[in-house]
Amino acid sequence: MSVEVNNESALPADEEELSRLGRFILDSLYVHPEAELSIILVDEDAMERLHVEWMDEPGPTDVLSFPMDELRPGTAAKPTPPGVLGDIVICPQVAVQQARKAGHPVSEEMLLLATHGILHLLGYDHAEPEEKEEMFSLQRQLLGSFLGKDAPTETTR
Repeated sequence: MSVEVNNESALPADEEELSRLGRFILDSLYVHPEAELSIILVDEDAMERLHVEWMDEPGPTDVLSFPMDELRPGTAAKPTPPGVLGDIVICPQVAVQQARKAGHPVSEEMLLLATHGILHLLGYDHAEPEEKEEMFSLQRQLLGSFLGKDAPTETTR
């Protein structure tokens, strides 16, 4: 599984841990081992530009997902086909603010945002209450398994 992390922000981040998380989630959801995922960390100005351009909303946001091949979770018997899952863009500066507000480490907030973004790439959404429950439940389960403890409280906008 190819999970590339590129930190273009001014803040340090554990790129290897983000990459391990990506591989863990994709493996857990039976995504083909040849699938590709990109995680990009950007500063607030870059995130604001993306947020305005793609969501028509002002200000920086925490995470944006840009799906490519519209891959969906597979099963043990039938993993997804190989392909490019897409890009996740995370703003560490926003993550810092959200982690402080939620009272958990910034490193866990970054992992939470990455998990959230990956699930969006795999077709999960939270526009409707049922969708939100399904997505956030899976998000907590996956992140908790990766961390070996309860996942942090959701802070995504």
